[in-house]
Amino acid sequence: MSTRVRTILDTIAGMFPDAHCELNHSNPFELTIAVLLSAQCTDETVNKVTASLFPKYKTPEDYLSVPLEELEQDIRRIGLFRNKAKNIQLLCRMVLDKYNGEIPQKHEQLVELPGVGRKTANVVVSNAFGVPAIAVDTHVERISKRLGLAKAEDSVLEVEKKLMRKVPKDEWTMTHHRLIFFGRYHCKAQNPQCDICPLLDMCTEGRRRMKQPKKRKPTTSAN
Repeated sequence: MSTRVRTILDTIAGMFPDAHCELNHSNPFELTIAVLLSAQCTDETVNKVTASLFPKYKTPEDYLSVPLEELEQDIRRIGLFRNKAKNIQLLCRMVLDKYNGEIPQKHEQLVELPGVGRKTANVVVSNAFGVPAIAVDTHVERISKRLGLAKAEDSVLEVEKKLMRKVPKDEWTMTHHRLIFFGRYHCKAQNPQCDICPLLDMCTEGRRRMKQPKKRKPTTSAN
């Protein structure tokens, strides 16, 4: 691993040593449902919805015991709730038919489940089953490109592969969490905290932002 990458990882680790999955869950099944719901939605909103969803639906059978319309109403605060409700029921049916009601532990099995893509599978295997993985969400992608860990034109999969090559395997999962926290609470998509960032000298975009003069507020006429 290069000195540059080590510096980036150690700096972010110092800022967010306790980074973790912020989706509330108590088992692999709940985590899978929560991550499915989190697509194009904040963890905060998902946690508000699952606070009442998880006590009502404890097993795959529970989700299949109600009409689709009822499940839609239960998650309607979530973006794309209709499509997600449909996928939840399809996922539950497959989990029951193929895996005896248990969430599978292998990545290649998880991505076959309705509504579960590569990112969701990586989150589940790493957080629920302790398998090293780097899930690339919008925060991880943004930070990786800003800090030069990946190129601006790289796809999500290319970003993941580059991080897997540059970061030691035993640090994959924690690096995923810390990059998310760094992106969510410090290096935000809008108004990143470049002026107090300890990694500013490694960030081309940050240095460019800091050189830009602040926009003046338009003056209003007294007439």
